[in-house]
Order: sequence, then structure tokens, then C-alpha cells
Amino acid sequence: MKLYPAIDILGGNAVRLVKGDFDAKKVYDEDPLSAARGWVEAGARELHVVDLDGAKNGAPVNLEHLKRISDELDVPVQYGGGLRSGEAVDDALAAGAARVILGTAAFKDPELLRRALDTHGPERVLVSVDVRGGRVSTAGWTETTEPSTAAVLERLYESGVRRLVYTNVDRDGMLEGPDVEEVREVVSSTSATVVYSGGIGQLADLEALAGLAAPNLTGVIVGKALYEGRFTVARALAVLDD
Repeated sequence: MKLYPAIDILGGNAVRLVKGDFDAKKVYDEDPLSAARGWVEAGARELHVVDLDGAKNGAPVNLEHLKRISDELDVPVQYGGGLRSGEAVDDALAAGAARVILGTAAFKDPELLRRALDTHGPERVLVSVDVRGGRVSTAGWTETTEPSTAAVLERLYESGVRRLVYTNVDRDGMLEGPDVEEVREVVSSTSATVVYSGGIGQLADLEALAGLAAPNLTGVIVGKALYEGRFTVARALAVLDD
């Protein structure tokens, strides 16, 4: 499994939210590049960058930060937040993203999803499945859909999606650990690969996810636990590499 340290950008700063609440933020670094460089120097091999301003506004706002990170650090960066048009997807990839993550657009604009997959390939286009209260959440975590999570996963796979980022928003930023059984159900209900995010607070959480031994659970996104020093990148990699 891969480790993806998270750099969430809001107002030009690297921040973390609690349960996706834009008003419950903590600034960890005034420069996202500085935060990203710290994780890479600590051993990170991949980065997860989210444009929270873009998610809120419906169009990318922080592409210049993505470009700085991609230009100066020699690791793949996956990028999401506000990618709701073909132009936005193209701009993010042009700014250096190795992969883009579609959220709201994947559910509200199936034609955009189809074009993105056809143009850039399923390896470079991920879909973010963010779940709040047991339902998939869209529009920057402010709206929820009616179908069950399993139904959403099935529909996405039928649409050609082969890579997912799954976030339990209710656990995000809480440091209380993932619901391992929930993760087990998610990865067993889709043939797509899954990167998990939400609530990682200690090494035991990573060990529990790795212990699922699910071939399509390919990575985990960690934010607050790393920023708060709950464990180091090196120790996390040691667990996930095993």
C-alpha cells in the first residue's frame, strides 16, 4: 500500500479540516510547497493535494501551488478540488498533476467523466467517493446523493472508472481511526482500486488497513496525524511496505 501525505490548500495555506467543515480549519504551514517538501524530505514517494478553495468555488483556485510543488519535487502528485470542466482537468494536468481526482463532476456531469477517461485514460483519472452519514457527499461535501454507496461504486465502475479515493467525511480530521469493516465492505464491493482517507490517527490504524490484505486497497491518505506528529512518514512506510 502507498502512503499519500495530504496537502489541503485553503486561502493559500496548508490546512486540515474537521469533518469537512471549512470553518473548522487549522493552518499547519503558510506555504503548501514547504509542507510538501517536508513530507518528501521525510521519505514520501507520492503526494495528495486538494484545492479546498476550488472544491468550495467549483473551479480550481490553487493551480499555481500545484505547479510549484510539481516543478520542485520529484514525486507524483494527485490533485483534486473544483475539477468540474474539461478545461479544469486539462489545466491541472498541465500544471503537473500525475493524476486528477474528480468529485462532484463525476456524479453530476457523466459526459465530463466519460471525456476525461477517454482523453486521459483511467490511470490518470480518479473519482472521489466521499461518504457522510452513510451517503455519498458531493459539491465540496455540502450535498448528499440518494443511492447507496455500493450502488454508486457499481455505477462508477460501469462508467469505466478504475481508480477511486474513498473518504469517510465523518471521521476526517478526527484521528479516531477508520471503520475497518466499512473499508472491507467498500473494497469488496468494487473491482476498482481504492485509496482510503479519513480518521487515521495512529500506526495501528495503518496496520489494520494493511491487515485487510485486500489487493485493490492500494493506498491510504494521511493528513492530520502526520502534521500532529502522531507518527513519522518513515514509520508509516515501514508498516505499509510490509
